Amino acid sequence: MNVTTGHVETNIYNDGNISGNGTTVILNISRPMNTAINILTIVILFITMISLGCTMEISKIKAHLLKPKGVAIALLAQFCIMPLTAFCLAKILEMDPFKAVTVLICGCCPGGSLSNIFSLLVKGDMNLSIAMTTCSGIAALGLMPLLLYIFCQGFSGLENAVPYIGIITALVSTLVPCAIGILINHYKPNYSSAVKKAGLSILILSSIILSVLSSVAVKDVLWMILMPDVLSVAALMPLIGFMLGYVMSVICRLSPQCCRTISMETGCQNIQLCTAILKVAFSPQDIGPMFLFPLLYMTFQCAEAIILALCFRCYQTVKPPAADEMIQHNLDVKRT
Repeated sequence: MNVTTGHVETNIYNDGNISGNGTTVILNISRPMNTAINILTIVILFITMISLGCTMEISKIKAHLLKPKGVAIALLAQFCIMPLTAFCLAKILEMDPFKAVTVLICGCCPGGSLSNIFSLLVKGDMNLSIAMTTCSGIAALGLMPLLLYIFCQGFSGLENAVPYIGIITALVSTLVPCAIGILINHYKPNYSSAVKKAGLSILILSSIILSVLSSVAVKDVLWMILMPDVLSVAALMPLIGFMLGYVMSVICRLSPQCCRTISMETGCQNIQLCTAILKVAFSPQDIGPMFLFPLLYMTFQCAEAIILALCFRCYQTVKPPAADEMIQHNLDVKRT
C-alpha cells in the first residue's frame, strides 16, 4: 500500500484476464472517504441484524429446533450448494485470485434477511425462514472459515490469502446485534415494531449514502466490476441457489411451502455481512473495487427472486391454493 497524505492508493495489476494491454490501474481513495465507507458498512450490518433479531420469537425457533428436519436440510443446502456453486463458477470462468476470493466469500456467507421477505412473497413457512436465517448465522461461525479454507486450496495464491480472524470477528459481531434484537422482541415486544421501522429508515438512508460514496470512490475502475465473468457469476449464483435449493427439498420430501422457503433461503446471501467482510477484513490494496460485488449480486438476487415470486403468484391463479395442502396430505400418507 502506498500511503500519501490523506489518501489510500491501491495498485490493481492486470493479469491479462481483464484486458490484453497489461496496464496498471490506480485506485485512489481519500482516507476520510475510506473511513466513512467502512463505518457505514458496519452501521448497515449492525442495524440489519438488530431488525432481523426483532422478527425472531424464541418459542418458534425452539419449535423448529425440536423438529430439525427442515432446518437441517436448509443448512445443508445453504452451506453445500452455494459454496460449491461459487467454486465451480470461479473455476469454469477462470477468474483471477481477487475475483475468486470475493465470489467464494459471497458463496460461503450465511442466509440474509432478504430471504424472509421473499419467503413471504412466495407464501413460504415464515417460522422456518426465520429459524433458518438464525441457525445459518450461528453455523457460519465455524462453517464459513472451514469452507473458505477448503475451497481456497483449489486456487493458487489463495491458500493463505483469506483473513480468517477478520471474518470470524465479523461473524461474531453479527450475533451481538441479532441477540439484542431477539431480547428486545422477547422482553419488550411493544418496542419491536418501532425498532424495525426506525431501523428500516436508517438502513435505506445509509445504503443510499454508501452506494454514492462507493461509486465515487471507484468511478475510475468501475468497469472492473462490470466485466462479463463477474456479471455472469452475479447472475447465475442466486438462480442456481434458488433452483437447487428447491430441488433438494423436493427430493427430501418436504412440503411445497417448506420447499419454497428453502429455495429462497438458499439463493439469498447475507449481502451486508459479505460487504463488511470484503471492505473491513481486506485492505483496499488487496480487494480493490471487488468490494462492490455483493451489491451486484444483490441486484440479480432481488430481480430473480421477484420474477420467481411473480411466476408463483401467476401459477396460483391457475392452480387452486388447496393444491399445497393436497400435496402435503399425499406426502404424509406415503410416510405412514
